[in-house]
Amino acid sequence: MLDLGASPPSNAYLTKLTLRRPEKYFPLRVFICENCWLVQAEAYSRAAELFNEEYAYFSSFSSEWVTHADNLVASAVERYRLDGNSHVIEIASNDGYLLQHVAKRGIPCLGIEPTASTAAVARQKGLEVVQEFLSMDLAHQLEQQGRRADYMVAINVLAHVPEINDFVKACAHLLKPHGVFTCEFPHLYRLVTEKQFDTVYHEHFSYLSFLTTVEIFAKAGLTVFDVEEIGTHGGSLRVSACRSDSTEHSVNPRVEQLMGREREAGMFSRAFYNGLQTAAETIKDELLLFLVNAKKSGEKVLGYGAAAKGNTLLNFAGVKPDLLPMVADKSTFKQGRYLPGSRIPIVAPADLVRAKPTKVIVFPWNLRDEVAKELRTLGLRNCDLVTAIPHIETYSRL
Repeated sequence: MLDLGASPPSNAYLTKLTLRRPEKYFPLRVFICENCWLVQAEAYSRAAELFNEEYAYFSSFSSEWVTHADNLVASAVERYRLDGNSHVIEIASNDGYLLQHVAKRGIPCLGIEPTASTAAVARQKGLEVVQEFLSMDLAHQLEQQGRRADYMVAINVLAHVPEINDFVKACAHLLKPHGVFTCEFPHLYRLVTEKQFDTVYHEHFSYLSFLTTVEIFAKAGLTVFDVEEIGTHGGSLRVSACRSDSTEHSVNPRVEQLMGREREAGMFSRAFYNGLQTAAETIKDELLLFLVNAKKSGEKVLGYGAAAKGNTLLNFAGVKPDLLPMVADKSTFKQGRYLPGSRIPIVAPADLVRAKPTKVIVFPWNLRDEVAKELRTLGLRNCDLVTAIPHIETYSRL
């Protein structure tokens, strides 16, 4: 479906020491299975190499994301009548951005999180975390400890697991007979139709249509009974499922409606995917022209957001510090480091404001309104905020 050349893992940020060493590059190519229509990246690197102790994505640095998690918890508590007698498990609980909202409601909860850096932050919030990847072996261990879930949640995780069948089977095994499993993930339909190729990176092993997800869940003994289309990450699905032997949840008509819309769009034929490579190359060319012309005219262009999206785009386009001298990010875990591949320095947002740029490219375009508000509050003035996907666009003037 897509060939973005070769790049380092998108969250493999460099220090001043590692900046002096060679980087490990992997091909970044995405393929389609014409039997099940699962879209997957080539798995050159093991998950343990990608989600290691240096992993630097902390969900709580986005206030919008923390609010999103709080709203999801509030909705689940009401809909599924969760209380102090319930047990909630979050898969890939990160820094506790979601489970903190469960704990404050007095509901017992457990996080499963493989990365040491984020698990440590979650424990500082008083949350219990098992620092492992979810597998059937771990599911059996938790079952023996009486730790099955009334409600299980996995936000932006399903795309990150290399063994997706084993992962979903483990989720099904951890559910109590009446339990509910909710997961969210970017919708493949939106990725293709809105040219969101920058959401492709090594940590994303799978790119999911709804119908393919329903089939994966059914194979694992789960029945999808509801789906909601939500705006996060440029367009995601919130899928709710129960054990196939449960009779507590009737299937919402939205399930069949969305599968029908995917079929009508042609998602289960090659033709649907054919234009994405050309679109990605056009966006790359537009970005390079924008940066080169800005440099020639004496404008100062900087970046905001040391995120995976930006790393995919910058490495595909071959952008280096001569065209983009710095990228700001409010994550203190990233500040003082360098973007993988492009080796652009990462600074604090206040440093970006002090540099007085005339244009700022906002790489996490899904958070562009939050970024505009933050930079305005910090005092950035006389500056255009720009996004590059699906084309170069000035979306705000500060």
